[in-house]
Amino acid sequence: MKLRHLVLSLAAVLAAPYAISAPGACSGKAPSGELTATRIAAANSTRGEPGLYEGPVWIKDALYFSDFTFSPGFPSRILKLDSEGKVSTLIDDSGSNGLATDGKGNLLAGTHKYKSVSRYTLDGKRSDVVSQFNGNVFNSPNDLTLAADGTLYFSDPDFQRDAAPGGQDKTRVYRVATDGKVTVVDDTLKNPNGVSLSPKGDVLYVNGMVGDHGVLRAYPIVNGVPQQGKNLVEKLGIPDGMAIDCQGNIYVTEHTDKRLRVFTPAGKQIATIKVDANVTNAAFGGADGKTLYITGAGAVWQLKLDVTGSPY
Repeated sequence: MKLRHLVLSLAAVLAAPYAISAPGACSGKAPSGELTATRIAAANSTRGEPGLYEGPVWIKDALYFSDFTFSPGFPSRILKLDSEGKVSTLIDDSGSNGLATDGKGNLLAGTHKYKSVSRYTLDGKRSDVVSQFNGNVFNSPNDLTLAADGTLYFSDPDFQRDAAPGGQDKTRVYRVATDGKVTVVDDTLKNPNGVSLSPKGDVLYVNGMVGDHGVLRAYPIVNGVPQQGKNLVEKLGIPDGMAIDCQGNIYVTEHTDKRLRVFTPAGKQIATIKVDANVTNAAFGGADGKTLYITGAGAVWQLKLDVTGSPY
């Protein structure tokens, strides 16, 4: 593993990470069988050009997500869906893809516009969290997750590499410690995408491509450091973002298959959740943390479940 130091320490930025699972005991039944999520009509895209919603994150009483198009530079904004079903623009030119939260009510974002992981306050102020590895900017940071101790993990595929000059020689998964040290977790996946942690923070999950098929890979975390990854699920469709429920089940989106498949921590499939367009990501939210929100091609879907889960 190669180690590099950042100019900016993460200690202040990520001092109070968001809990991976909802507080209190985990109860309820995991989903099973075939389910269908429902569109939230108010969130249907009004753009006149193709694009995607991405990176949902639930903060307090609202869902935040990225909305980017395929125009040159992949222009992006961050939208807010409040508890009354109203959609508004929070940040008009965010350059963002995946979102998370730092536990202080601020957004963390994979920002292809800046080729970095950024921190956004809810009044739109941006700062870099991590912007380089080995003296070069990243390709197009995509999905990200934050451990309880403030350690940041993110994927860096090349999907939006052309948004700005520069990039890395490989697509990778990175670990960023709170002191700013950057470590390569994996550089063998082609375009790693979804990144999530188990509820206890003892397993890192990443999906991506190996050859012509997708895989879900699990990395045991020992003393805070991910170990060698092992394929938990193989022969996925094109995998995208993921969510984790409080029981540790993994909800993997399969982009062009227009579905999520739910797997136990042992890799057994227990449910399929269908949507009616290409799908990108998912997160738990709502007043009780039991609503699964799903983003995709100009749409947000919701599905009421019996378990809580991670808010991004």
